[in-house]
Amino acid sequence: MDYVDYYKILELKKDATADEIKKAYRKLARKYHPDLNPNNEEANKKFQQINEANEVLSDPVKRKKYDQHGKDWQHADQFNQQRQNQSRGRNSEYDAFGGFGGGDFSDFFSSMFGGGGARSSGKSPFKGQDFTAELQLNLLDVYTTHKQTLTVNGKQVRITIPAGVENGQKIKLPGYGSAGVNNGPPGDLFITFTIADDPKFKRKGNDIYINEELNLYTAVLGGEKIVETLNGKVKLNVPAGTQSDASLRLKGKGFPVYKKENQFGDLYVKWQVKVPTHLNKEQKELFEKLSQL
Repeated sequence: MDYVDYYKILELKKDATADEIKKAYRKLARKYHPDLNPNNEEANKKFQQINEANEVLSDPVKRKKYDQHGKDWQHADQFNQQRQNQSRGRNSEYDAFGGFGGGDFSDFFSSMFGGGGARSSGKSPFKGQDFTAELQLNLLDVYTTHKQTLTVNGKQVRITIPAGVENGQKIKLPGYGSAGVNNGPPGDLFITFTIADDPKFKRKGNDIYINEELNLYTAVLGGEKIVETLNGKVKLNVPAGTQSDASLRLKGKGFPVYKKENQFGDLYVKWQVKVPTHLNKEQKELFEKLSQL
């Protein structure tokens, strides 16, 4: 297993902060995302490397192991445990620096995990590395249940995204991580959903909030107003004398409840009364007359 410089992949220095790692990952993930680079094998490979680097460097525990042990970081715990066991029955092959017969960390794993050699201590199965991925969606994407295909570690993974998933929510796909060691089980894939803010619909839990402009005449005299919802347009009655910032609740017109069939939150409409501007002389006179009544 060759050494992979995760810091170089994310274009970071080794003392990068967690926030810098997050920003670098998002920037590069957007740049090399398969959806933006169809049929581009080089971009696809780069995208996989970026996800792998982020999976390690964004986790403080994994990052510490990687910084200490390099390419063999995934087996650091097994190495430390084996070293402790050996230290209890110290022999001539174990030196003061934790190596076996003068060998280094990589030599140990070459022996332990399939490299053979006279010092082999057996081949124990170990679970493969977990992968993480971030899937960027918009609000309308998660209003309905749908399928998407992701490319993770060179594999095409088709997943069903249930309606109602929330920003930051994670799902686990067992067995879609890297292959196990010595017939161990494969790792898992953890997908985090990042849902972009919508310019019109504001989501709070399962409820949706929107602002709707209302002309002064309808607000004063009452009337009807066509309002767009997430699943179509509705006609609303506007009572005479409606005030700006007054709210109206539409039950069941909000967001679908996650994994609960036919259950929805509510939609809250807040009226924004628009005061007319650029009045002509006649219009101003009419308003002056109204003010005197």
